[in-house]
Amino acid sequence: MTDNAHRVVRPGEFEAREHFYPRVLNAQIHPLVRYFMDLGNERIAERYCHLHPEASAGAVRAALGRHMRYFRWGGADLFTVTDEKGRRQLVVIETNSCPSGQKSIPLLHEREEQAGYRVLVERAFLPLMQHRRGLPQGEVAVIFDKNPMEASGYAAVLADALGGPVHLVSCHSDAPEPLVRVHEDVLSIHIEGIWTPVRAALRYVTQRPWNRIPPLTRTSVFNPVLVCLAGGRNKMLAAKAYDMFNAGMYAHGLAIRSPETIWDVTLEQVPLWVARMGGVAVIKVPYSNAGQGVYTITNPGELDAFMAIDHGYERFIVQSLIGNVGWSSLARGGRLYHVGTVPNKHGQIYVADLRFMVGSGPGGCFPVAIYARRARQALVLHLADGPPSSWDMLGTNLSVRREDGSWDTESDRLLLMDSRDFNRLGIGLDDLIEAYLQTVMAVTAIDDMAANLVTKKGRFRKRLFRSLNPDPVLLDEIRS
Repeated sequence: MTDNAHRVVRPGEFEAREHFYPRVLNAQIHPLVRYFMDLGNERIAERYCHLHPEASAGAVRAALGRHMRYFRWGGADLFTVTDEKGRRQLVVIETNSCPSGQKSIPLLHEREEQAGYRVLVERAFLPLMQHRRGLPQGEVAVIFDKNPMEASGYAAVLADALGGPVHLVSCHSDAPEPLVRVHEDVLSIHIEGIWTPVRAALRYVTQRPWNRIPPLTRTSVFNPVLVCLAGGRNKMLAAKAYDMFNAGMYAHGLAIRSPETIWDVTLEQVPLWVARMGGVAVIKVPYSNAGQGVYTITNPGELDAFMAIDHGYERFIVQSLIGNVGWSSLARGGRLYHVGTVPNKHGQIYVADLRFMVGSGPGGCFPVAIYARRARQALVLHLADGPPSSWDMLGTNLSVRREDGSWDTESDRLLLMDSRDFNRLGIGLDDLIEAYLQTVMAVTAIDDMAANLVTKKGRFRKRLFRSLNPDPVLLDEIRS
């Protein structure tokens, strides 16, 4: 599908070839992944508690049964790591609101060609739309600023589910004539010269959505921009949300595992924190995504290059870098190393992450899609043998920004959950269960943060947000 500015999608238009990568259409789901996806929360909780006797069974079941108030569609990127004593675990690198993933997982069941698109729409979006009170009269829309393949898939499934037309509308921040606006807290779309109100919208707007859409609207937006500000697209608040969640769950034996994170760091302070971590670290612009604004630092030259960039924002986060034996960051909890892929015939191991997408509805949380991504170049034992840019062997994101500002995908680095690629990851059923629990807890933490940012009258608490995220440049961007 081309990136059309606006088109009307009608029932019966879903064509699998338009909403899945070609190689996904020809792939067979790995039996173990299918088995996991069909397990159900009760058996998952039972297995997790059996492996983690320190965890409260009631807390685990409550976590999986959580009906999120705001963050109903999320995904986490996780690394499989080990430490100096060989203890293996999965850690959350970041959590994304309105994440991609549908086009990257083979069909669980051949007869269900709409796959996870249908699951998310039926179990999370439609209940929100049907039970939300005070919705304005109007249309149903899918608004997007990237990934038209998945955005159009959601629109086609929604049209089938509702039995009527759905508007697919682009919402780019630099559009000369915007087709989406919010007036008196109601989202509207521009149709044939007329601003038409929208009662419900599925949002695939991921690039600084807060500069076009307010945190909360009368229109039912899935997910509201509030979620992005609370941590879904804001790594600064996500780190704080994880910390608050872990404090509350300590007595129940549950915790979100993530790299050590230093937040509210000014540009001048960055070198001090990098030195504190042994000269090896990850620096992030907290409000970027799709692999943008992430800098892996493994030598003074990479740090100097970062310091020379005009980043626009005033605050950053510095995280411990997960590398290889001998050159990972020295964090408070010790050093972590990438497990990576199973060695290929040349003995090469690649850094790979796991993207886990979940939904939340009246029945609790549920897995939606899983895929993995590997880095461009193999992991090296000694940094001196590595590529000029450490990002090439540590960065896994597939999104690439073209010179004209549009997006492309390096899908050759995509690892499917099929019978071929899944085995290369070296993970099993218990790893998938662990990844699911970590993702659900990360989404829950951000949902809790979002709830704290809303007044009893349903308004955004901008003063509290300012105290939690004191970056004046970001604050000026937020649409009120």
